[in-house]
Amino acid sequence: MKPAQVRMARAALNWSLSDLAKASGVHRNTISNFETGKFGGSETVRIAIREALESAGVEFIAENGGGPGVRLKKGAK
Repeated sequence: MKPAQVRMARAALNWSLSDLAKASGVHRNTISNFETGKFGGSETVRIAIREALESAGVEFIAENGGGPGVRLKKGAK
């Protein structure tokens, strides 16, 4: 999971940093620092963020020649 993917996922869900912080249990400053590249994120932090976003309906798309990305699962709101 790349920092840009987290930003894209939040945008797709229309979530603020505070929304993701609440859903993941990770402090909003930690998320902000991860998204801006100031903090690489510990494995625990990355897992918590990813699980929160996936639970909300985000699918992470691996870099497959077109670059990493995200999309919403069918039926996700």
